[in-house]
Amino acid sequence: PILGWQGIVPRKAGKMATIAVETIVPRLITEREIFDRLDPNRVAEEIEKPVLNLVNHMVEEIMSEYEPTLWESLPRAAQQMIIKRIQNDAPNVVSDVMKDLREDVENIFDLKDMVVTTLIRDKALINRIFLETGKEEFRFIMASGLYFGFAFGIIQMLGWTFYKADWQLPLFGLLVGYLTNVVALKMIFQPQAPINFGKLKLQGLFHKRQVEVSRDYARLISDEIVTPSNIIEAVLKGPYADRVFMMIAGHVKKVIDDQSGIARPFVAWTVGTRRYVAMKEAAVERLIVRLPDTVKSMDAYAKEAMDLSNTLAGRLQELPPPEFESMLRPAFQEDEWILILVGAVLGAIVGIGQLILFTSLAV
Repeated sequence: PILGWQGIVPRKAGKMATIAVETIVPRLITEREIFDRLDPNRVAEEIEKPVLNLVNHMVEEIMSEYEPTLWESLPRAAQQMIIKRIQNDAPNVVSDVMKDLREDVENIFDLKDMVVTTLIRDKALINRIFLETGKEEFRFIMASGLYFGFAFGIIQMLGWTFYKADWQLPLFGLLVGYLTNVVALKMIFQPQAPINFGKLKLQGLFHKRQVEVSRDYARLISDEIVTPSNIIEAVLKGPYADRVFMMIAGHVKKVIDDQSGIARPFVAWTVGTRRYVAMKEAAVERLIVRLPDTVKSMDAYAKEAMDLSNTLAGRLQELPPPEFESMLRPAFQEDEWILILVGAVLGAIVGIGQLILFTSLAV
C-alpha cells in the first residue's frame, strides 16, 4: 500500500486466488488426473542421472559425518561398491514412490492449497493474470473514456450554451465520469450470450473473446502456477508433507537395510543401533531437502505429459458464459464501485477545473 492505497487486484489476492482455484479444481483438472498422466518408470528414467549423483554425494557425506573412522578404513573399492549398490536400487525407489503417490494422491497433494499459496506469495503474478488475460478489456475501458466522454461532452456543451450555472459543469463532469465507467463495465460483460440484430451481433467483449482468454489464462496457469517444480514443492512442503516424508522414508530406509544385508547386525553393532537409525533418518531428511533441485531434470517430460495448457484451454472454452465470467469477475466485482466512484470524482474535479477556467476567461 502507498498512502493507504493498494491496487484492487493485489489487495484481493487471497480471494482471487480462491476463485481461481474453484474454477480450476475440480471442474477443469484434478490431482489424480495430473499424476495419472505421469509414467513412474519414465519419471525414474528422466531423473536417474541426478539421483545417482545425489546418492554418491549423500553416502560420502553421511558416512564421513557419522562414522568417519569406519568409512575411511574401508578400501576405496569397498566404498564404491556400497555406493553402487544403493545407486542400483535408486531408480526402483523413485518408481515405487511415484506409484505410491499416484495411488494415494488425494491424501498427499492438495492442488487447491498449492494454487492459493503460489498466488498469495506472488502478487505480481496475479496482476499478470489479469493484465494479460484481460488486456483487451483494459484497453476498452481506457478508450471508452474518450468515446463516451466525447459523446457526453457534446450534451454538456449544448447545455452550457443555453444555460450557464456554476453547478452545471461539476455536475456534468461527475455524471460523465460515472456513466462512462458504468457503461464500459456493462459492455465488457453484458450480454453474456450473443444477441443478433440482423447482421449486427451484440455480446460482452469478455465473452466474445472466450477462446483467446481461455488460451492466455491456461498458458499462465500451466507455465507459472501448476508447474512440475511447484507440484514437487507442494508435495514435499504442503499440508500433507508429513505423510510424504513417511512414505519416502519407508522406501529409503528399506534400501539402506537391504544393502546392509546379512551384515546389518554387524553394521548396527559397529556404529551403534541408535547411530545407525540416526544415519537413516539423516539420509531421508537430506534427500527430501535436495529433491526439488534433483527432479528439475524431469520438468520438460512432466510438462509435456501433463499437457495442462491445452487441457485447461479446451475446457475453459467449453464453459457456459456464467461460469466463464465467474472465472475472473467476482473477485473484484464487489470493488467495481471504487472504479466507478473514482471516475465520478475525477469527472467532478475536471468539471470544477472547467468552471474555474471559464470564469477566469469571462473576467
